[in-house]
Amino acid sequence: MIRLGVVGHLGYGGLPEVLATLRRLAPSLGLKLSFEESLRDVAGSGSAPITPGEVDALLTLGGDGTLLRAARLDVGERVPILGINLGRLGFLTCCPVEKLEEALRRLASGDYAVETRMTLDARVRDASGRDRAHWRALNDVVLHKGGFARVVTMRVRANGEEVARYAADGIVCATPTGSTAYNLSAGGPVVFPTLETILVTPVSAHTLALRPLVLPPSAEVIVQPEDGPEELLVTVDGQVGTTFSIGETLVVCKSDRPVPIVRFGDSSFFTTMREKLRWGGLPERDESPRC
Repeated sequence: MIRLGVVGHLGYGGLPEVLATLRRLAPSLGLKLSFEESLRDVAGSGSAPITPGEVDALLTLGGDGTLLRAARLDVGERVPILGINLGRLGFLTCCPVEKLEEALRRLASGDYAVETRMTLDARVRDASGRDRAHWRALNDVVLHKGGFARVVTMRVRANGEEVARYAADGIVCATPTGSTAYNLSAGGPVVFPTLETILVTPVSAHTLALRPLVLPPSAEVIVQPEDGPEELLVTVDGQVGTTFSIGETLVVCKSDRPVPIVRFGDSSFFTTMREKLRWGGLPERDESPRC
């Protein structure tokens, strides 16, 4: 019996039908289902809640954001996540919803691989040095301005050594998994997702002398804004965060809790890059000439 916790996004059309299919298949596959609180009414009567420590795997129904949210749930150590894509991009998810039944059968039979993805530990320290906020990030931690058209001046250190003073709209600290997210949009490098490294990428740097930086996983990155808008923001995986003030400190380092993501042998990182991000080609030039 596999205890499968289900996390889903109610904004996706067809979710009730997917949940009904899941409940129909579960008994024959030996799956014991539990659901996050927001899904229990949709899943039907008698739906059990997800209980930390009583989950063998997580199933996410939605897009990349749903998987990122599931990765931050405190359900236990090294619980693998199988992502089913109900949306458009689905870069982190494993397969489209049309392959739900096949994916569940492979999960139940153990016919899958697990990719261990590094995560980041992010803390906000107030002016007195006390931690006032703490998160784990699978993609990235971003310190950025709000709606003000002002550059933020930040002092960045790594393992106690000064790296540089950044004048930019913000700064992205990303994992290899998050290298294809905001980091990529800000001009950072693409890194193979199972590697371990911390990427530091300025957002719209106000100088030509600053470029993205690749640090070892042992680095502790400290960001201290010196000037800028009175109120800044820290955003984790684009989903949660807090306000941030001059005088406070953002501390980012490798977390000791990686996230295992389920993968099947018929997919690869580079295939996903080509299909989802049009990596390495210009489709309009690669097409055969038309008369």
